[in-house]
Amino acid sequence: MSTFEQNLEKYADLAVRVGVNIQKGQTLIVNAPISTAEFVRKVAKKAYEAGAKNVHIEWSDEEMTRLKYDLAPDEAFTEYPTWKAKGYEEMGEDGAAILSVIASNPDLLKGVDPDRIANANKAYGMAMEKFRSFIQSDKISWSIVAVPSEAWAAKVFSDAPKEEQEAKLWEAIFMATRVNLEDPVQAWKEHNATLKTKEEYLNEKKYKRLHYKAPGTDLTIELPETHVWIGGGSENEQGTPFVANMPTEEVFTVPLKTGVKGYVTSTKPLSYGGNLIENFKVTFEKGRIVHVTAEAGEETLKRLVETDEGSHYLGEVALVPHNSPISNSNIIFFNTLFDENASNHLAIGNGYSFCLEGGKTMSKEELEAKGLNTSITHVDFMIGSADMDIDGIKADGTVEPVFRKGNWAF
Repeated sequence: MSTFEQNLEKYADLAVRVGVNIQKGQTLIVNAPISTAEFVRKVAKKAYEAGAKNVHIEWSDEEMTRLKYDLAPDEAFTEYPTWKAKGYEEMGEDGAAILSVIASNPDLLKGVDPDRIANANKAYGMAMEKFRSFIQSDKISWSIVAVPSEAWAAKVFSDAPKEEQEAKLWEAIFMATRVNLEDPVQAWKEHNATLKTKEEYLNEKKYKRLHYKAPGTDLTIELPETHVWIGGGSENEQGTPFVANMPTEEVFTVPLKTGVKGYVTSTKPLSYGGNLIENFKVTFEKGRIVHVTAEAGEETLKRLVETDEGSHYLGEVALVPHNSPISNSNIIFFNTLFDENASNHLAIGNGYSFCLEGGKTMSKEELEAKGLNTSITHVDFMIGSADMDIDGIKADGTVEPVFRKGNWAF
């Protein structure tokens, strides 16, 4: 049985060797809250031991973030430092890898004016558009891992005694990322191979559209002619493999921008902009979001949709079986990194260019001509359940089961 300290070492090693798969002479950028400093130091040590040239840490602090939202003038949320965006671009051009360590409090910005949040997200998205394009096209290696914070653990395990909450969340994260196994690196190789079999099956089928049916959902999604399904790890511009999300249970592609019609209902809360959006329904016509309702966070959802023109459309279609480790844990993480890997999901906003044949090297105009949606935002939301059926429809009209009762039908 591994001790907590041993698991922490394995987790840092996994993030460096499998997540970003750092290479000799490469720079690693780490975005992390100050509450995760102990873990980040372990990551930096592993990265240098693996041959990293430099480990550049960008720290954030939730208390400072909340102070700014409460006290700064409105104009502070309409700008983002150009020098910082340029710094990311320079490191990205030089082939740096980026690891994001998240430990967010899902209720951090509860009660904050939604306009401030929307303006800040828009300013960030516009300033970081070029660097984000490096990520969206897999030009560089990138990965996201999570570390518990006191506030996040209290939200997930509100019924547990306060002194046990963080330990419980660590345990859940170690389980979800396979760190609790004897050899997590080998376990991830095997897991990636399993996801690849689903990816290969779907790529062979070349479905023209998918039809989703579940309580509160009747949705048809057309896929671009040259769409490509992706599962598990990716490769950067140099051909180096990496795993973008840890955990990951999904196989995903892009929708045809104008090919979505019907309505879909969320099955898990969406933590966005420091607020929770709950029990919401989204209606589409010719790909465009034409109506949204939510029991909680409706204004936040409406502002997300209004971010730019592309945020009125979808950019990702992801399949995740209901019978999967995170789903079977019955834990709602209030964190998209985990909740999206327990449920079929869609994403509002930008599509990944590597989900089109030859897309990694296409211009924005070429991608749009192929039916890819472009936006400065990309936000996943969860729609899967044990009651969801999905049909794959071929160009000749043949209908085949893809999901039945929330799980793979092949």
